[in-house]
Amino acid sequence: MGAISPTHLLIVFLVVVVVFGSKRLPDTARALGKSMRIMKSETAAMKSDGKSGEAAPADAEPAVAPRVIQSAPGEAAGARPVDEPRDTTKG
Repeated sequence: MGAISPTHLLIVFLVVVVVFGSKRLPDTARALGKSMRIMKSETAAMKSDGKSGEAAPADAEPAVAPRVIQSAPGEAAGARPVDEPRDTTKG
């Protein structure tokens, strides 16, 4: 009585298809899979960081890559570092 039968699973699947639409389901599944891979790699990195044996000094600053503003696809000169001012005199 308390078990989930194939009929229950079919009903749940049909409700999901009706709510989300059949065109969005592949994109949603792809995004979910990508998120799970990222989470898995991050947890593995956290575990390996904890096993390195040496703790970083409290006053040491972490190495940070410079932030970059990404350009739109097809725009060649749009990506630039955040700190670099853009010359607005050129037209």
